[in-house]
Amino acid sequence: MAEPRKLLPGLDTPLETRLKLLPTFNPDRDAFGRFAERFARYMGTPQFLVYMTFFCVLWLGWNTLAPQEFQFDPKSLNFTLLTLLLSLQASYAAPLILLAQNRQDDRDRVQIEQDRSRNERNLADTEYLTRELASLRLAMREVATRDFIRAEVRAELRSIIDELSEQNGAAGNSGKRRKDKKDRAARSQEEQTLEPAEQGAHSAGEASEQ
Repeated sequence: MAEPRKLLPGLDTPLETRLKLLPTFNPDRDAFGRFAERFARYMGTPQFLVYMTFFCVLWLGWNTLAPQEFQFDPKSLNFTLLTLLLSLQASYAAPLILLAQNRQDDRDRVQIEQDRSRNERNLADTEYLTRELASLRLAMREVATRDFIRAEVRAELRSIIDELSEQNGAAGNSGKRRKDKKDRAARSQEEQTLEPAEQGAHSAGEASEQ
């Protein structure tokens, strides 16, 4: 009979921890990353290019024009040592530049997240202000405006002026009536005083005639 096939552990099954013979080397990522950024930043400057060009020109000139016994990287060997140095520099420069680029990508990602959250807050604030302005406009339709208040005040003032004019007219008419009554009373008193005098004069005339 065939032996039963052993099932491999699934993806949800954690693997067993294995003993490591050598301790893991875990340097400070921040310090190493800062060094990589400085190195990459310095390699991208004109100063580094000028220094590197001067070094290569000096190396090639010495190993070409110097006497044979003083040449340490002769031209006959196609400057093998210089080629190895440049290859070693390139092999170390590329990972350092990639590490600096990764750190820059992480910073850009964090900055993008912050910008996104800031834009979301600004959008929420803008929507809130828009709703508040709309509610204020709706409320202002029910509130009396300046022109409406002026019209109402003018109408009230006109009504008060009309009432005062009517009261003044009524007071003038009552004063005229009182004056007429006083004139009539004075006339009646004058007539009453004149009647005895006329009667006395009339009796005196009759006596003289007799």
